Amino acid sequence: MPESVTVEELVKNVRLKVLQGEDYLQRPIVTSDICRPALEFAGYFTHYPAERIQLLGITETSFAKDMTQAHRTEYMTKMCMPQTPCFVISTDLPIPIELSKAAEAAHIPILGTHLTSSRILSNMTSYLVGCLAKRQSLHGVLVDINGIGVLITGDSGVGKSETALELVRRGHRLVADDRVEVYARDEQTLVGSAPAILDHLMEIRGIGIIDVMNLYGAGAIMESDIINFIVHLETWTPDAQFDRLGDRGDTQTIQGVIIPKVSIPVKTGRNLAIIIESAAMNYRAETMGYDATKTFDDNLNRLIQQNSAHDTQVKEQKQENEYD
Repeated sequence: MPESVTVEELVKNVRLKVLQGEDYLQRPIVTSDICRPALEFAGYFTHYPAERIQLLGITETSFAKDMTQAHRTEYMTKMCMPQTPCFVISTDLPIPIELSKAAEAAHIPILGTHLTSSRILSNMTSYLVGCLAKRQSLHGVLVDINGIGVLITGDSGVGKSETALELVRRGHRLVADDRVEVYARDEQTLVGSAPAILDHLMEIRGIGIIDVMNLYGAGAIMESDIINFIVHLETWTPDAQFDRLGDRGDTQTIQGVIIPKVSIPVKTGRNLAIIIESAAMNYRAETMGYDATKTFDDNLNRLIQQNSAHDTQVKEQKQENEYD
């Protein structure tokens, strides 16, 4: 995980324009937080987050226009701190002259975009979070099954990679094998990708390292994917207890994000690829409001009620016969 991103990388990946300071694009960005200066234009710098990208839009520039030139010069000079990575001006607004002079003196680039402040703020935050978020390395295999990111976990040698290879052969896509680098994009979204050294590669015992993209094409791999679902493979034993109805609601928390989880017993003769594929499709059905377990419970309750009514009817008929 990089500790910083350069302004030049931000420009390329978020499609910003360099309005000023092309020679200073190697300045580092160390946080995904972005500042829209407000109190600073009123002269309050006690808690000024100088290490953040400073975003100026219609509101900020309009407020600055109502200030005296002396105040604009003073405040914009104070905003150009040594750790400030860059300024971004939205909505194709012109650069305030005072900011242009102060940024040039401090060797800080000024970037521009035609997008609104809200839109460019979202784009920059999304990119920076992906680059700077804390990573965690997990042992497992990440596969995209019809748009559902499935993290396959289990003990070494249980068959995770072989199962993932069969899923790739069935038309699904590999994200990472053996090690999965994950980070929380937000409180509800966990994203996984492969370490650079393992990108597109799989280890199959007895064969060795294979390149999935060369063997199965570019459509067989993905660079990263949201982890929606966890499948844990466990070696089957006679005394092991596994969920048979799917109503346990097991989960696993990774970096504060709660992910649904199922455990599948591994036994000779079981087609794990089809089972995991079915588990992923069942998860999708549940997210769309269809719960097979509930359907089974409803059918069972209906059958119990019918049998109870039948037993009551038989009992009443028997009593009538005895009375006669």
